Order: sequence, then C-alpha cells, then structure tokens
Amino acid sequence: RSLVELDMGLRGDLSMSEAMETLMDALFDDKVPSGWDALAWPSLRPLHSWLLNMIDRYNQLAAWTGDMATPKVTWISGLFNPQAFLTAVMQVTARKNEWPLDKLAIVADVTKKAPDEVEGATREGAYIHGLYIEGARWDMTASTLEESFMKELYPLLPVVLIRAATQDKLDGREIYACPVYKTASRGPTYVFTAGLRTKAPPSKWILAGVALLMDVV
Repeated sequence: RSLVELDMGLRGDLSMSEAMETLMDALFDDKVPSGWDALAWPSLRPLHSWLLNMIDRYNQLAAWTGDMATPKVTWISGLFNPQAFLTAVMQVTARKNEWPLDKLAIVADVTKKAPDEVEGATREGAYIHGLYIEGARWDMTASTLEESFMKELYPLLPVVLIRAATQDKLDGREIYACPVYKTASRGPTYVFTAGLRTKAPPSKWILAGVALLMDVV
C-alpha cells in the first residue's frame, strides 16, 4: 500500500506526505523502510538483500504448503518465529512419550551433513540449517568447537538435529551452552541455547563471546 501511495504521489494524483518522503528516502538509501521493518523479522540487511531474503522465506513456506509433507531439513533462519518451531518439536515429543512439556529441553546435535545431503526427515525432532558461528568454528572431523580461522568471520554450521529430551537426562560435560540469536546485534533477538561439544573449557568460548547467528550480512 505504501508503494502504491508513493507512486500516486509522484504522479501527482496524491499530495506528497511526510510518510511518502520518508519512504522515498529509504528506498534511495537502500534501507528497509521503518514501516516495513516494524512488521517484519529482525534484520540488519540493506533493502536489496532484505527483499531477496524475503523471497527465499516465501519460497520455503510455499514449498511446505505445496507438498504438505514434513520437510527433510528446515531453514530455521527463514522462519518468522523460530521459537514456535522449537516449541512444536518439544510438544510432539511430549505427546509421544507422555512427558510434561515444562520438563523438556532442546538438544542440538551437530551432524556432518550439508542440507542437500539429508536424505529424509528424521523420526525424532527435526533437521535444521542456516546457523552461523561467530567467534569460533566447527571442526567437522572432531565434531567440536575450535578457534576460528583468520578472515573467516561467520563459518556456517552443518545441519543440526534438533530434538527434545528431559532435563534430567542432559549431559553438561564438555558442552558449551551457546546462545543463538537472529542477528549480530544479539540482545533482544535471542532464540534459544544450543549445547555445542567442546574440548576446551566452556569459559574460553564465554570470554570470546561465541554465539550462533541466524542471519549475517
């Protein structure tokens, strides 16, 4: 609607308002207009990249509704509300095993697969991808966190198996409780905590500020 009104204003069919001028300036500067940003997902992308990202998000949802089948692997970064997806994983497990939902926690098992190498949906939990590591890297051979390489800011994490387990069954040994955020601004974009295996003391990664990000620019 805002673009239609701006087009009418530029053609002289409507008087140019302050909102139209603000929108026009945002488009010129390749920034997401504030009116759009308020209704969208958290993002630090410029407008052109934001639009491409929106199309990718739409395509994932269109593929789901077209097939009406459980996806092999979910691009969790493309979900408007990833927390709801994680809650759904726990709810399915809770109903299947007749466990109380408030006694469950999310477990993140990092695989050695890329998204196109996943042959089918898992019977327990869900495969996800689209997570980037900031401040470290994932060693595919040892399946553990390691120090990042020079000039490699945001290495991509392999496919992750997300599943639910009872809190009393969680093994906290050699595990770094890694926070997951939607953007590099962190703060209010927190989603959940993924337990990543580490040979180094978890304090090393805490001091380094290591986190997983769903979207990087």
